[in-house]
Amino acid sequence: MAYQNISSKRVLTDRRDFLKMAGAAWVATLAPQAAVALSRTDAIYASAFRSPDGAYGVAMLSEEGAIIDRMPLPARAHGMTYSPVANRAVAFARRPGTFAMIFAPDGSIEPIVITSVEGRHFYGHGCFSADGRLLYATENDFDENRGMIGVYDGTDGFARIGEFPSYGIGPHDMTLGMDGHMLVVANGGIETHPDFGRTKLNLDHMEPSLALIDTRDGRLIERHVMPAKLRQLSTRHVDIDANGRIWFACQYEGARNDLPPLAGSFSKGEDIRFLDLPEETTLALANYVGAIAVNRRHGLIGLTSPKGGAEVTIDAKSGKVLRQTVLAEAAGIASSADDFVASSYDGWFGWTRSEVAWDQHIVRLG
Repeated sequence: MAYQNISSKRVLTDRRDFLKMAGAAWVATLAPQAAVALSRTDAIYASAFRSPDGAYGVAMLSEEGAIIDRMPLPARAHGMTYSPVANRAVAFARRPGTFAMIFAPDGSIEPIVITSVEGRHFYGHGCFSADGRLLYATENDFDENRGMIGVYDGTDGFARIGEFPSYGIGPHDMTLGMDGHMLVVANGGIETHPDFGRTKLNLDHMEPSLALIDTRDGRLIERHVMPAKLRQLSTRHVDIDANGRIWFACQYEGARNDLPPLAGSFSKGEDIRFLDLPEETTLALANYVGAIAVNRRHGLIGLTSPKGGAEVTIDAKSGKVLRQTVLAEAAGIASSADDFVASSYDGWFGWTRSEVAWDQHIVRLG
């Protein structure tokens, strides 16, 4: 299946752009406290959550962690993505979930819930095309044991219009390259099947990889397989820096006392290069990086580990650890004006603690 060439578009730069797009009508619907929080923040974020009564939802938040608005979800979500061009955000079901909910952060459309086709489930992540017209979702063809990228038409109610291989098993996170048509996919290498829930079926013969795919025709551009000695190093999450360099984070499925590299980077045409983290940092991450984010303005890499209860900030140029802090139940991370904002399963978002349990990822809206 062939796709149109995608041109780059201007993206939101700050809260003012978001408010201009959202309009006064949406702001008028907010509670007074939320409106004040919105007026004082430099950035707006979204994250899925679980409320104390067990219900699931997605919230828009200020950089300080004040909840501005929220809406219900049909079940637990995982990753999120956002198109500033289309003014659409998506919350993807946690693996092996079968729903994704598309919504406008300003409430200008009724949320659209799509369901994975028969024989597939979502893997918790996706991204938009540069022009916001297409949505790509990581999916599992569980009968054939192969990863797929589903393609959905944002101009037609997000109808599924095609697919192409992820060129690996267990695709998880992905992002769009700066050229607007190269998709970066982290194939975790772990076989699963919905009949067995979240059980990992092939830990003795994993094949994690990072694939670069041309979205225009689904062609594989290049593929990086983890070295043989690191076959249990599952590639999970990716982001891209201001120079187009791809950063990836991993979760290790081997022995607990091993100290494998947990993050690295590469550019198209290059071999992957792992970060040489200090042993104390590797130990703090507990062989499990749950989320990665890039601060493009300041050249920083942020990592969180829910298992280790840690948040780490790294200088992208030197690879030096700039900050390592304890964050119990660490969950999502996203860039802020100067650094990063992180969340936790026990309710922390930045410096604010709320009654909800935040889920694994954060997306920055403006």
